[in-house]
Amino acid sequence: MKPAGTLRQVSDFSDFSRGHRLQELLCHGEEPSHVLSSPDGQHLLVLQKSRTPPLPQVVAFQRHSIGGADLEINWQQPQPALVGLLFLQSPGTSGSSALALVWEHGRTEVWHFVVAVGWQLLQTLELCQGARARIVSVCSRGASLVWCEERPPLDAHSDMSKCAFRFCVCTRALEVGEHGVRLGTLRIVLHNSPEYQVLASPQHVFLVPATASFATISKFLLIWHPEKAKLTITAPSAGFVHSKVLRSSSESDFRKLLLGSVGLLSCLAPLDIHTSAVSNTGGLMLVSTKGAINMVEPDGTQRHVFDLEGEPLAQGSPVQLKTFGSILACVLAGVLYLVDQNSGRLIEKKNLNMKEVHFLESPGDEDSIQLLAQTGVYSFSFSKPEDSSRSEPCLVEMVFEEACRYYQRRSLSSSKLTVEKLKKGGVFQAPVALAAILQHSLCQKQKPAQGLQDTYAKLLSTMSLELQSYMSLELLKTCVVCAPESEVESYCEELVEQEVSRVLHSDMDKDNLAYLNSVFASFPKAAWKATRSCLQLQQNGDGLLVARATPEVWKKVLGGPQQEEVGQNGVVPLFELICASFLRFKPKWLPSFVELTQQYVSISWAYSSKEGPEGRVPLYKRALGVLARKNKCSKADDEMELELLLCSKRPKAVLQALHLLVRLKRWQRVVEVAEKFSKLSPLLNKEIFTTLLAEFAQHRELDPYLDMLWPLCPTELTASDILTVVLQHLPRSQEDPVPFSSEGNQLTVGLLKPLLQRVVQRPCVQDEMYSDALQSPTFPPPTPPREH
Repeated sequence: MKPAGTLRQVSDFSDFSRGHRLQELLCHGEEPSHVLSSPDGQHLLVLQKSRTPPLPQVVAFQRHSIGGADLEINWQQPQPALVGLLFLQSPGTSGSSALALVWEHGRTEVWHFVVAVGWQLLQTLELCQGARARIVSVCSRGASLVWCEERPPLDAHSDMSKCAFRFCVCTRALEVGEHGVRLGTLRIVLHNSPEYQVLASPQHVFLVPATASFATISKFLLIWHPEKAKLTITAPSAGFVHSKVLRSSSESDFRKLLLGSVGLLSCLAPLDIHTSAVSNTGGLMLVSTKGAINMVEPDGTQRHVFDLEGEPLAQGSPVQLKTFGSILACVLAGVLYLVDQNSGRLIEKKNLNMKEVHFLESPGDEDSIQLLAQTGVYSFSFSKPEDSSRSEPCLVEMVFEEACRYYQRRSLSSSKLTVEKLKKGGVFQAPVALAAILQHSLCQKQKPAQGLQDTYAKLLSTMSLELQSYMSLELLKTCVVCAPESEVESYCEELVEQEVSRVLHSDMDKDNLAYLNSVFASFPKAAWKATRSCLQLQQNGDGLLVARATPEVWKKVLGGPQQEEVGQNGVVPLFELICASFLRFKPKWLPSFVELTQQYVSISWAYSSKEGPEGRVPLYKRALGVLARKNKCSKADDEMELELLLCSKRPKAVLQALHLLVRLKRWQRVVEVAEKFSKLSPLLNKEIFTTLLAEFAQHRELDPYLDMLWPLCPTELTASDILTVVLQHLPRSQEDPVPFSSEGNQLTVGLLKPLLQRVVQRPCVQDEMYSDALQSPTFPPPTPPREH
């Protein structure tokens, strides 16, 4: 829903205790103040860092006249600097707020606020264990503190390369109660590391390099998952790199963590980070010096969100970031940007004409953004105006923006095409027509429809089914969000089926393929049911697998982007996705499915056509590749490999299956396969018979099946050919040859006699050529009658 774009002043500091003092700090500070708002929005902390008098200080202000003593702390310049100002979770102190002030040398003051009493010092703690330790960054995650501290080497003249890795990341539990604070034991997350800035989300902690002086370490980020005791290495330019579970303190060494990824990390580009902040969804927002805003998810993946306008950002120019639901608010150089995090669309851009702006927490009002400026508190409302009659404006705007991208790609002009030009130009009628149809059809559920042009009415009749599908999909998404827990699974199955069907009936490009990969990974069972439904897979009365999918759907399944086109990064083609679902939920159907696909390929594409899937890698080999990527192999996988080879009916695959059966010594199946596939072609018949004759010459395992084996002898093989094969494959005896062996496993003439007799008694090929003439009742044939 698009914001109304109304900015109004809601307070002139009158709702804060000592409002004039707050205004004085914001207006007359030599350096920009650091402002921190409590999660409940009731307290405001201002950290003023001045190098000249007045001294550095922390001042707390109460909102809405809670009452009680105020907090104001000053310190002398020789004293170590304040590195952390954190609001803590205090489950044991209901109705109060807890605050931690962390100093550079590790001393921590914990204050708590009680209504009608005010701020009181609860306890003073020492976070660090060593006297020479120095904290450089600290954050709060749940009921724990996480910090990065410097541990200087004892030798002042030590090697600079060793001094680079003199930091460590530590954590301690910190539980605030009514009468004191309980500090847990110190635990080292990472030691011998470079300097990191720690940023905490509710479930994860991001470790961002604090300096770019060492090129090797400024190319990646670290993500610590406390619940799993795992560290993830991710590089914004390459995505997820490596993940490791830290089972002991010896495994938490920084250099050991990077040992297996040094080659990959050395090829990456250095990080470009101007500002970083954590979003309300748990991701890390990074602003580059070029103005690009990217989101790093806790699993290590990254996506681009938005590009800020203007010149490259200078090192000192402040950028304020804050997320409100799905909206990202950003203030840069007095300009407020509101961006949809999901789509990356710019929702609103507004000039604030304010020198210094800070975001405030407003938990009770999710439809507005509160800003603290030097002249008061302002509220930017993004609630929908009541007089707006447009239905689904975002959807209509998306139509024009997508049309702009489409026409810009096809345009030969270098001038930038905008939405305003598109609407006013009068040349591009397609987006205008589509927007009018969408507004008309979507308004029907709220008020009587207004008249459409005749041309648009015809288009609407053509698009009515697609619009109904869209509306039902939106309704289903609403049901998924609002459904009780017991019904969510059934709704998800229906939603996945609609999404899979929609993608299969659209262009199968790289983006759609990546989307299908995520659907199959997130909802494997629902995706399997959706695949069966879309392809209409079922068994007929004879137990054979049949499919009634349309040719267009088959082409999407078999001919979409291949592995070499879509690239790596875990995206696999649709055929492999479906084969993996067969292996997981219905493995007995996989060979029949591959056979079905081969039948369709032979009808739709010419043999070995480069356009068809068989022109690249045969389908049975692609299915075998899916089978080979299984985590655990079993005897059933050997049987599956055999069935996939045989279902292809390709000569090389059949011979490979035959050799596999021979290796497994399954002689009954060997003879059955030979009998079945020898009928396909004379050349394959000869290869199969020669292979089995060689096996017959080496051992006596095939003797019980000779009556079935000898009829397979090809007609072109002579007795000398058979004896040549047998002599070439006789096992070499270690002793001197004797006429009669006592072992009983030697090949004898008696075993070969039926085959040789069969070959000798077979009519000669030349006899068959003249058999018709020799069987004539009169020889030579009579002279034909003369014509007069």
